[in-house]
Amino acid sequence: MLTKTAVAGIAASALLASVAFAQQSPSATTDSAKTAAPAAATDTSSFKGTWRASKMVGLNVYNDSNESLGSINDLLTDKSGDIKAAVIGVGGFLGVGEHLVAVPIDKVKFVDEPVAYTGTATAPASGGARTGAGGGTGGTTGAATAPAAPKKNPWYPDHAVFSATKDQLKAMPEFKYSTE
Repeated sequence: MLTKTAVAGIAASALLASVAFAQQSPSATTDSAKTAAPAAATDTSSFKGTWRASKMVGLNVYNDSNESLGSINDLLTDKSGDIKAAVIGVGGFLGVGEHLVAVPIDKVKFVDEPVAYTGTATAPASGGARTGAGGGTGGTTGAATAPAAPKKNPWYPDHAVFSATKDQLKAMPEFKYSTE
């Protein structure tokens, strides 16, 4: 048994050594890197300030009164790739009975800040955020501190705003995906 283990160890060492010897020398690698042109498509600094379309699908849509209208189900583009419309799903439950409407993308406003709630009854749950460092009742007096604002994501907005009510959207003609 010991000889089998020793032979396996020697074979593994030989394989690892052959891989190490097969690598190029550092000088050959740096010379070829200097002559190769940099790829412009991999330069992510030129895309700063753009949003990911995959993250915009599913984005919650509110009206000017911060009432939830639905969510973005799809983005429609022309042949050049410019986004022309957003398909918003209104009503329904988990996609069943949902009314789809297509609205011009220039009428949809995208917002980086979270939805501002005016009343305490409609405010979302804080998720159990603690107000003090110790979380207990001792030592702290005065008003509770507000939880820290979430960090903005540069790759997609927080939500969308469309100036209409849910009833107005339901009254719009339904968008249907046609195969013609």
